[in-house]
Amino acid sequence: MKIYEGLADFLPLRYAVVTSGTFDGVHLGHQKILLRLKDIALKKEGETVLITFWPHPRMVLHPEKKNLRLLSTFEEKVILLEKFGVDHLVIIPFTKAFSQWSSQKFIHTILVDQIHTQCLVIGYDHKFGKNREGSFDYLKTHALEFGFKVEEISRQDVDEIGVSSTKIRKALEQGDVKSAARYLGRPYEINGKVVHGQQLGRSIGFPTANIQVDSELKLLPKDGVYAVRVVVDQDLYPAMVNIGIRPTVQGNEKTIEAHLLEFEGDLYGKQLQILFIDFIREQQDFGSLEALRQQLVLDKNIVNLLL
Repeated sequence: MKIYEGLADFLPLRYAVVTSGTFDGVHLGHQKILLRLKDIALKKEGETVLITFWPHPRMVLHPEKKNLRLLSTFEEKVILLEKFGVDHLVIIPFTKAFSQWSSQKFIHTILVDQIHTQCLVIGYDHKFGKNREGSFDYLKTHALEFGFKVEEISRQDVDEIGVSSTKIRKALEQGDVKSAARYLGRPYEINGKVVHGQQLGRSIGFPTANIQVDSELKLLPKDGVYAVRVVVDQDLYPAMVNIGIRPTVQGNEKTIEAHLLEFEGDLYGKQLQILFIDFIREQQDFGSLEALRQQLVLDKNIVNLLL
């Protein structure tokens, strides 16, 4: 997959099959669009193009709202988009000036003049331009003028799988990682580097990897203990993860700590991928490290049963 920062280096394709959007999470609804994109490209011997925007439009349009959390970092999204057959990923810088573009300007300047779109595939509620004025009906009406075909993934096609980014966020905020996995078509993941912590887990027989997440915009599941699988150097290990402030040891900053059940060796500095499988329990203050240790033994037994 080729990645373009803007369109300066983008060369017109023989047959460009295009879609656009933020595609946060690349969930099952997004995957329907991407698979249709790939199908058309194969039949027409063309290439697929996805136009996305960064910074996220909400960061530009509503800078006063500091609570934006994303289902996928840019790096995670790139891997997923390539997996689903995107040949060209075009990143348009989203600015206040760009947000004022009319749908007609976006379509003519980017889709027609610069990408030479032959077929455009969009989701049923997708709209272009200022105030989201460019609807599917508008595109259909002007398709001959624009010189490309337009195809919409219908509401029925998307509704039958009952998925949206909002539903996934709500599930994760409730600790319901199993529902999030159903909507995504895969376990929810976070990626990060192992950094030095207080090493309290080691003192009670449960050494943990303290994980620094790659992006502060990444949405973390609800605080608590989870059964997870962890990828280390392409190998997969069962594990349990605690997200929260660790009340038993008077923690006051949120941490992410993973105890790998079958790993031996040094994890410091390594990049880990954590795949969330199930929620085990809420965070608790156990009063002592010994009481915490006893609970961790029970947690470990549950993880062994689940994984």
